[in-house]
Amino acid sequence: MVTAAQPLLPRATARPPRAVAVRHLGPNWYATVMGTAVVATAGAGLPVSVPGLRTALTGVWALSLALLAVLLCARALHWTHHRDQARAHLLDPAMAPFYGCLSMALLAVGGGALTVGSDWIGTRAAVALDAVLFTAGTAIGLAAAVAVPYLMAVRHRVEPSQATPVWLLPLVAPMVSAALGPLLVPRLPAGQARETLLLACVALFGISLLATLLMLPLVFGRLVTGGPLPLALTPTLFLVLGPLGQSTTAVNHFADVAPGVVPTPYSGGFGVLAVLYGVPVMGFALLWFALATAHVLRARREGMGFAMTWWAFTFPVGTCVTGAEGLARHTGLLAFQWLAVALYVVLVAAWTVAALHTVRGLLSGALLAGPASAAVALR
Repeated sequence: MVTAAQPLLPRATARPPRAVAVRHLGPNWYATVMGTAVVATAGAGLPVSVPGLRTALTGVWALSLALLAVLLCARALHWTHHRDQARAHLLDPAMAPFYGCLSMALLAVGGGALTVGSDWIGTRAAVALDAVLFTAGTAIGLAAAVAVPYLMAVRHRVEPSQATPVWLLPLVAPMVSAALGPLLVPRLPAGQARETLLLACVALFGISLLATLLMLPLVFGRLVTGGPLPLALTPTLFLVLGPLGQSTTAVNHFADVAPGVVPTPYSGGFGVLAVLYGVPVMGFALLWFALATAHVLRARREGMGFAMTWWAFTFPVGTCVTGAEGLARHTGLLAFQWLAVALYVVLVAAWTVAALHTVRGLLSGALLAGPASAAVALR
């Protein structure tokens, strides 16, 4: 995703072509990995059977793994050759929150390894890959959840009118860990190890949920009192679905693995929590989905063109798919099954549009150009 505006910096000195190409490659690009990985993981839990779907999902996950590897290398080049720009990103309150995307990209690909990737690389390799990516993603996510708000308070100069859903990104990262960590619980030795990981995921759930509850009123207040977001930022309204759908997914995954891991009174409580928390939160997610869609349609009528913010249509919607799938498992209601299928259709359509526009922008060079040049090229 990109911000509406990025600071123009002095022209760089002569550098190798690859280094010049990544000068404006920010942490927002990890959203492409997140959006691709969630297509695979969300599709794996659908309550329908489609011939060839599993194979296609494994291919999509492999694509997300390749994208992650390429972006990690490209971002390493960025930090090596363009530290001035990297520092500018950290000091830009519009770009710094995207550092949470690195954590979520690692976690999404790791979770996909166990969900569908094991079909390709085998269970043992999938568990090892997920363990590494989960550990790294969780550590980076916790660091971002502390560092970015600290920078916003101490180094950035922000006004209430500047609040956007982008501010939620570093706070949602621990919730992604909470939702995907339970996949590793059955892989650990029975007893203390399993219970520790499960309760650690519950703690991560609490960290993200409470932090989101602090930040979300700022975002909604700015939207109501300050008017619609700038056209390029309008798709970021879908980012609010991230903590809603991911937290619903998390509580359902807690309920899936809790029996036999925590004592009986608590294991049953997780099942109750999955429904009593998940149903109302999913209801609010659908309300926000409608509100965000209305804003996007309005922005489109007013000339909103493609920007990397369109990737906000993917991962957050994918978390609502997995949340609806979890509620379908624990309630047995057909309504949630059909909701999951409907949202997945939206997810695939959004991913297809965002991916095609991104490939087009990369081939033309517009997406890797400087902010001013990219804005003109993408109109």
